[in-house]
Amino acid sequence: AGPEDLECLFDVFLDTVNKYSTDGNNETNLREMICQKLTYIPKVPYNMNLPRKVLIIGSGGLSIGQAGEFDYSGSQAIKALQEEHIQTVLINPNIATVQTSKGLADKVYFLPLVPEYVEQVIRAERPGGVLLTFGGQTGLNCGVQLERAGVFDKYGVRILGTPINAIINTEDRKIFAENVATIGEKVAPSCAVYSVAAALKAAEKLGYPVMARAAFSLGGLGSGFADNCDELKILATQALAHSSQLIIDKSLRG
Repeated sequence: AGPEDLECLFDVFLDTVNKYSTDGNNETNLREMICQKLTYIPKVPYNMNLPRKVLIIGSGGLSIGQAGEFDYSGSQAIKALQEEHIQTVLINPNIATVQTSKGLADKVYFLPLVPEYVEQVIRAERPGGVLLTFGGQTGLNCGVQLERAGVFDKYGVRILGTPINAIINTEDRKIFAENVATIGEKVAPSCAVYSVAAALKAAEKLGYPVMARAAFSLGGLGSGFADNCDELKILATQALAHSSQLIIDKSLRG
């Protein structure tokens, strides 16, 4: 029980004890051994050259009291980039946010967070990199659409931070469920569906009650619990109005 992410430090301890008991060498550099153990070598080499200008997909339109963490995280991202002397360009149509305050980002575009407008900003500003993960669901959806349209490759914009494939794999409920099953994690049985009829069929297979969750939706729009087919039909109709994909989970609530 307990966290396992740093259990490798115990391996360093055992290696040190074994080395000392074997050759009696007490000049072992523990600091160097720990650094070697904690050093991560990516399978795919990552370009560590910092771009001179970065585009940040902002938090977009937010309701009062909702998703304020994305405004905060975006503001902190701008400050962090400026500390590295990187020019920041922000696109965010919401004037009632901290990140659009005067003097924070070097340049702010008050434009809708849709691929057409973001591409116009990229064409005009020519940023070297883009941050997609500081705008919440709106920013993620927009970034995925731009990637699939080939906009980033077209203008030579590097996606910084979370790789785009990781975003797609976590946003797509079906792919995410398959990846979770691959690593052997125990989760509730589920089915990804794309129509109301398929949702009803999946619920019959799993057994009621079920939970319906819409993918790529803001604030969990269209998600909820259903105890019978009539409730699920209403829920699925609402969910598929906001998203193209719906996942039906076996409900585990008490």
